[in-house]
Amino acid sequence: MKLVRSFVKPLAAGAALLVSAACVQSGVPESALGASPPLDARVKPLLRVGGLQFRDLNRDGTLNAYEDWRLPAEQRAEDLVGRMTVAEKVGALMHSTLPGKGGVLGRADGYDLEALSRLVGEKHVTSFITRLTLAPAELAAQNNAVQELAEGSRLGIPLTISTDPRSHFQYVLGAAESGTGTTQWPELLGFAALRDPELVRRFGDIARKEYRAVGIHMALSPQLDLATEPRWGRTSGTFGSDAELTSVLGGAYVAGLQGGSEGLQANGVATVVKHWVGYGAQPEGFDAHNYYGRFARPGAALALHVAAFRGAFQAKAAGLMPAYPILVGATLDGEPIEEVSPGFSRQILTDVLRGRLAYDGLVLSDWAITRNCNERCRAPTAEAPQRPEDISTAWGVEDLTVRQRYVKGLQAGLDQFGGTDEVAPLVEAVQAGEISASRLNESVRRVLIPKFRLGLFENPYVDPAQADALIATPDDLALAAKVQREAQVLLQDRGTWPAAGKKVWLFGMDRAAAESAGLTVVSDPADADFAIVRSEAPSEMLHPNHFFGSRYKEGRLDFRDGDTAYEALRQASRHVPTALAIFLDRPAILTNVQDKAAVILANFGASDAAVLDVLLGKAVARGTLPFELPRSMAAVEAQDPGIPDDSVEPLYSRGAGIVRK
Repeated sequence: MKLVRSFVKPLAAGAALLVSAACVQSGVPESALGASPPLDARVKPLLRVGGLQFRDLNRDGTLNAYEDWRLPAEQRAEDLVGRMTVAEKVGALMHSTLPGKGGVLGRADGYDLEALSRLVGEKHVTSFITRLTLAPAELAAQNNAVQELAEGSRLGIPLTISTDPRSHFQYVLGAAESGTGTTQWPELLGFAALRDPELVRRFGDIARKEYRAVGIHMALSPQLDLATEPRWGRTSGTFGSDAELTSVLGGAYVAGLQGGSEGLQANGVATVVKHWVGYGAQPEGFDAHNYYGRFARPGAALALHVAAFRGAFQAKAAGLMPAYPILVGATLDGEPIEEVSPGFSRQILTDVLRGRLAYDGLVLSDWAITRNCNERCRAPTAEAPQRPEDISTAWGVEDLTVRQRYVKGLQAGLDQFGGTDEVAPLVEAVQAGEISASRLNESVRRVLIPKFRLGLFENPYVDPAQADALIATPDDLALAAKVQREAQVLLQDRGTWPAAGKKVWLFGMDRAAAESAGLTVVSDPADADFAIVRSEAPSEMLHPNHFFGSRYKEGRLDFRDGDTAYEALRQASRHVPTALAIFLDRPAILTNVQDKAAVILANFGASDAAVLDVLLGKAVARGTLPFELPRSMAAVEAQDPGIPDDSVEPLYSRGAGIVRK
């Protein structure tokens, strides 16, 4: 077969194109086969077998089953597992961070290939999260470099490169990324406000195209937790408080990202749905990344939290990530659930997930569940704050050793451990017989199968020159901008807006955006025709010395005297009709705002231009609330953290919103 130069790159020096004398005995009729898929070999040679081409990933001059793209992914994985050493298998069960040249948690201007060579060559890790936020062509080139390094390993196993969500507005180091050059969409709450599964699937199609263009193969999303505790700082990443809606939209998200509703396709992105299960039911909203937030109380509503995942399971999500917090007081068939985080719970992972729900995909732990929680993790101070190296989420198993945590996690049903490359304790456990060979092999197969389905064993490389052309196309940008506008929720219009005139006083909005919209910005509200105040939901910083406590919203949801946005609203509304445009990253309490704002317009991630277009009548807000807005903090404090929308006499119910034609 003639080489296709656009797909098959020049071989490395000394590499030869090997020709087999006979077809491999694969059981696949040669007459039924078409041409080879696109192949790219940059380190290892190619084989020609029966007129077809294959990558000789272990350099043995023979076509092995795992190198044979004609065979099913399961058969190829089985063959490869049989060729791997214990050390290579253990390395496959780690999901580490691609090291950056300096920076924190992999954030940098490029990868540290020297450090990565040790992780791949010595520890045999083949799954990594990327935290680079470079321009598309640069990120594609960086990801090609790490794949070339992996191709040179003994078996040539390609890397799975994952990412936290990077197509939205919020950025929290260690939980959500900021994209560079990509389309930008509302948070998932915005899609919930529109209640349109086809739109979610279209978003997934675009995100899939953008991820694969830069060499990303796995999305650590969507977040299918029910937002049942209003103070919870991760609410914005959810589809809200409705289990049925979350199920439907979650299924659409998975289908879009993975390339179809029947599971992971060759051009797809493996989705890892999270967090299984009950994560949104955190008392006081304290997040389980933190020692003080290590408990959740879904209570009698646990079944609702489970039901939110059903659509994703029906779409055959490739992966699932267990939650962090211990489910306090939860029961299963009348039996109490062991008070450990779900990543260590056999009842939750094996009995329910694998057994009742027949889930057969990869189960990847959330980050740092095997690490020790030191004093800076439990009780950091201003003098000794929690650092990235102090992060641990080993809740309920703090008294176990790292080795024992690996064993307990695998016995519970985990396949891969996130945020770690500490291989030695697990190697020792396997060698001591604490983990059987069959159990180890089972998880390694689950790690490998998505790599085969995605075609990474044939070509893990991407074209940097094409990345810029494929990402943020005019049509995609136009759709994302339209969704930013339509996903807003008009909660109040007192009939005095918009006022006549062009002079506007601003708070929290970029002056240039207003001027681009044809407005004249004034410095004194008394001189304006109207005013616009942009704000986020109120919050407090209650745990400033904790790494995530300083990054996630906590505390109250109501506006109080002294809050800068509230004072701006009071000042402006004394003079002119004033619009409050509020980012509902959490369900804000707006009781003392209603009498001051002529318009209350909620968003879930929108540019200044998108907000202005709605306020000026150039676009129409079509969203409705994906959760209720409580009337008071007393009502918030009295509600059950596990039950959705259960505050007394909410100011706005779920589904509220003025939708105009």
